[in-house]
Amino acid sequence: MMLPINHAKMRVEPADFVVEEIPSFDAGGEGEHLMLTIRKQRVTTQQVVSTLAKWARIAPMGVGYAGIKDKHGITTQRFTVHLPKKVAPDTNELNSDNIEVVDAVWHSKKLPRGAIIGNAFVITLRDVEGDKKAIEERLQEIERKGFPNMFGEQRFGRGDNVALALHMFRGKRVDRNLRSILLSAARSEIFNRIVQARTARGLYGTIQDGDVLMLEGTKSIFGPITVDDELTKRFEELDVVPTAPLWGEGELRSACEIKHLEESTVNDDAELTEVAKGLIKARMKQERRAITAKANNLKWTWLDDTTLRLHFDLVPGAYATAMLSQLGKIEDVKRANAV
Repeated sequence: MMLPINHAKMRVEPADFVVEEIPSFDAGGEGEHLMLTIRKQRVTTQQVVSTLAKWARIAPMGVGYAGIKDKHGITTQRFTVHLPKKVAPDTNELNSDNIEVVDAVWHSKKLPRGAIIGNAFVITLRDVEGDKKAIEERLQEIERKGFPNMFGEQRFGRGDNVALALHMFRGKRVDRNLRSILLSAARSEIFNRIVQARTARGLYGTIQDGDVLMLEGTKSIFGPITVDDELTKRFEELDVVPTAPLWGEGELRSACEIKHLEESTVNDDAELTEVAKGLIKARMKQERRAITAKANNLKWTWLDDTTLRLHFDLVPGAYATAMLSQLGKIEDVKRANAV
């Protein structure tokens, strides 16, 4: 498929990539955890955690956050800081060129991972080369049909985390935090390769006998299915979407041609076979992930003839870069220049 953007640049300026968490609940107003809404740039989530722990004079494990946010852009997310029987230090001490405290409210519990319903993005593409009408038609198609829910390059690090995972599976010792990162990268690689295989066989954008479907906006799955008119209609409305495996222990839930595709993608590649065996040995559990994501509330504006601003929301775990890749060649300036 020919994509309409021949070349464009993203993250030329921090304000070109803006992300804000969409919380799943409001702070209660009472308790011993101070919930801070923080706008940050040029720092990672973990660097903010370290800053908050130092500010509060507590261990980093006393700081909670719902998810990881990129350093290359302007991102807004919530953190909780455990302050039992303490008066909170002055939050103004946290403000800097990289961190701004937007709000502070007491809450009864540490903020758990995943406690958001999505992320709202405002992304500006600059020096866009391509036919404006074709770009808008492609955006309309993404709005109707969604896009492949691939893991973005952030998942794999600037190095080759999959190769590092193989070294770990072969006996190299790594610390707990790195181990978790490498296991996630290994599972993500298998998932992406299965979605690519499905696309190569012309099966992406369809439902097939043997598919395992996920109810849109949830983690609820059912199947393997036999395709019928009702399921086809629900699929066309993106009420249900097919899934692919996040590899681990247990039998694949899929059946028929889909199960064969998933198995052969792994078994016909020596490296993927080793990765899959390593994940099983690490006692990762077999799970499923939707192969299609929706760009909710998608809107776009041309600021001038070569500058396109996009607004859209994604569910947790979906990557904006995966959506942008469906428009064409997008050069990530900040990542390309990152040390």
